[in-house]
Amino acid sequence: MDITINKMTEDDVPAVADIEKACFASPWTYEGILEEVDNPSSYFLVARSDRVAGYIGVQEIAGEAYITNIAVLPAYRGQGIGGKLLRAAAEGAKKRGCAFITLEVRESNKAAIRLYEKNGFSVAGMRKNFYSSPAENAVLYTLFFNSSERKDTDGID
Repeated sequence: MDITINKMTEDDVPAVADIEKACFASPWTYEGILEEVDNPSSYFLVARSDRVAGYIGVQEIAGEAYITNIAVLPAYRGQGIGGKLLRAAAEGAKKRGCAFITLEVRESNKAAIRLYEKNGFSVAGMRKNFYSSPAENAVLYTLFFNSSERKDTDGID
């Protein structure tokens, strides 16, 4: 399957909102996603095949990149789309001078955890009871772009 990764445009917002609804218990609203199109601190990328199959949202502040969400429609999973999105987001953040890119993931989301670890992310901490519906801890994963800048993260809660 041929996949292209592009910056999200306003025309992509309905598809991204549909992916949110299909993948998350508490999805972002159409309006919330639309606001990100013109937010200078954010960028969203979409993965296209025959349609928008997935997306990733990233916010960059003070040289740090934070993945707000990443999702791939169920019918398109297992085809490498999530990895392509992660790598494109990380490459972009690194080019723009960020020191690292980070995200939270539900402790029980083993498929996502495998994806992040396969793409070089490592555990940086835990956020207790971060998620609701159902309540669950979040594992904080980070990919440092310069290993000499990596700080000791032992004991982070």
